[in-house]
This record gives sequence, C-alpha cells and structure tokens, in this order.
Amino acid sequence: MPKITINDQVIEVEQGKTVLEAAQQAGITIPTLCYHKDLSPYGGCRLCMVELQGARLPMASCTLPATEGMVVQTETPKLADSRRTVLQLLLSAYYDRGDNADDGPANELIHWAEFYGVDIAKASAKEPRYEINADPNPFIYIDMNKCILCGRCIRACAEVQGRFVWGLSERGYESTVVAGLDEPMLDARCESCGACVAYCPTGALENKLSIGMGKADEVVSTTCPYCGVGCTVDLNIKDGEIIRVTSNPEGAVNGMRMCVKGRYGYDFVHHYDRLSKPLVREYLLNGTPRPKGADRGKWIEVDWETALTITAKKIAELRDSFGSDSIGVLTSAKCTNEENYLMNKFARQVVGTNNIDHCARL
Repeated sequence: MPKITINDQVIEVEQGKTVLEAAQQAGITIPTLCYHKDLSPYGGCRLCMVELQGARLPMASCTLPATEGMVVQTETPKLADSRRTVLQLLLSAYYDRGDNADDGPANELIHWAEFYGVDIAKASAKEPRYEINADPNPFIYIDMNKCILCGRCIRACAEVQGRFVWGLSERGYESTVVAGLDEPMLDARCESCGACVAYCPTGALENKLSIGMGKADEVVSTTCPYCGVGCTVDLNIKDGEIIRVTSNPEGAVNGMRMCVKGRYGYDFVHHYDRLSKPLVREYLLNGTPRPKGADRGKWIEVDWETALTITAKKIAELRDSFGSDSIGVLTSAKCTNEENYLMNKFARQVVGTNNIDHCARL
C-alpha cells in the first residue's frame, strides 16, 4: 500500500484511493461540493484543490490518485484564497429568495462560504434567472436559481437509481440542469425516488411536501414500513408529527437510497381514518350467533389481548369444524421477511394448510 504525507502526517492508503479519500481516512477535512462518497468523482467544483509538492498548480484531490511518496498540503493561505474565489464565483449565479430556508439538510455552499469568510449577501446574485417550482412533479421542488452545476443530482439519478433523468443543457453561463429533453420530470422517466434531492448540496432540489415546515425537533431512525427489504429511513418530527423523511447514510440495507413510497408516502401515519386500536364485531364480544344478512353489527374498540384471543379461538373453531383447508392466510409486503416467514410457518405447521398468499404477487 502506498504511503503519502498529508499536512506532515504520513498515511498508508489502499491502492487506487484518491488523496481526498486518504485525507478523510486520516480525519483531515478537505472542503468539497461536487464530491460525494457514493458517486463517481467529478472534479468540477474545484473546491477540494490541494498543493502537491513538485506540481506547478494545485490539483483536485477528489480525482488525484494517491501514489507512493506524495507530499500534500490541504490548507494554506494560497488555497484559502483560491477557495474564496471559487465560492464567490459559485455564489455569483446563486439566488435564494429565502422562502424555504431551514427546511432540509444544511446548505453545503453556504457552510463553506461562511467558513472561508465570504460575504454571502454581497457575492450572491441579485435577481433570479429561472422560474421556481415550475415542474408538476408532486414530490420534488425545483429552484435552479440555487443550482451550482455540481452534477450530484445527475450522477445520483444515473448511478444510484439508474433512471438517467437529469442532464446538462446549454453551455457556459447559460448551462443548466434539465430533465430529459428539457421536459417535465415525469415525462423523462422520473420515478420520484428523491435521490436527486438527497444528494443536492444547495437546496436547488427539495422535498415539495415539506416546504415551509422548518427544521425538525428530532430525527428518529426506523425501518421503512412498505416492503420486506428493510430500508432504514430518518423520520423528521416536529410537534409530534412527521414533516419529512430523509435518507440515513448509515442504513445497512439502502444507505441514501429510497423509493418514492419510503421517502414520500408518510402521510398515512397521521391520517384521520387510521386505526389506532383493534376493532371487533359486537356479536363476537357478546358470544351471540353471527347475524344473518349484510349487517354484521357495530365495530367495537378492544385491546390487543382481546382481539388476538378472539382471532385464535375463531381460527381453531373453523379448523376443527371444516378442516385446515377452509382457512387461508394473506400476508403483506409491508411486513418484514422475518414476519412473512413466521406467517408461512403458522399457516403450514400450526393451521395445517398450504393456503397462503402474498399481496405483492396479486
């Protein structure tokens, strides 16, 4: 493994790693905007420039392979001046009207501008160039006035989701990110997975459902309820309600990846029709015969012990009276693989029937 020196610290790195990855391995922070560890290196923002001994000019650390004997400096007065210039140039085309501030993750551009002492108000554009939220996509809010052409949305869509919706259009100062052939996102094969939102560093792409809701009081990591894959999601909670769902980079199954249901299908949690307690027909509680006709009587709220006891009793009665194959079991894609496995065992070994199916197969 090659050994390199970064800021007078000798670091042993794996073959094929970049200087940026070597620095991160050693706990050394190099500012980046276009770089993300999940995506292919791009080298476009020029914020991660480092000084390499023997090189005439600074070089982008995100695309610079770490080779034996390298001597690198990551933070010098010359690099700081260079980064301030880069940030001022990026801000010159950046316009934030302030209507959705503090809605989502931290704005990485603003973070580094503040870190290097850039006057953000003075450097930022004074007028918007693009219409805001013009795309009819129901989940993704677009404000290209905040776009810095880092390309993270393009690479996330192509490399994470494999949809290839986003691309660059025009040249020079007129360059902009467009969906498909400059068409609505859904017409460009968008699945509304929100990967582009998750990877956007400036808020040019945000979650439309949570615009204006502010920062969460707390963030709770949990398992997505929609299928058996077991993706980890972060619930952003404010005043006791979910205001947005964001990616958890540490998720063992999915990392930053989520589908449209996992990222945007959370409104059912607080729906007024959602049951919060088991319901049982009144005649089952009273022990009276099942009413004839369509009307089976009122639903009565009960505790789980009562509901499960009645269910177990009725299943046993049906099996004993009409045989095991009079009973069928329908499981759910919203259950985990382990729960569906247990239902399979329950149907075949406890009830004694092969009549088991799954809603995802229908």
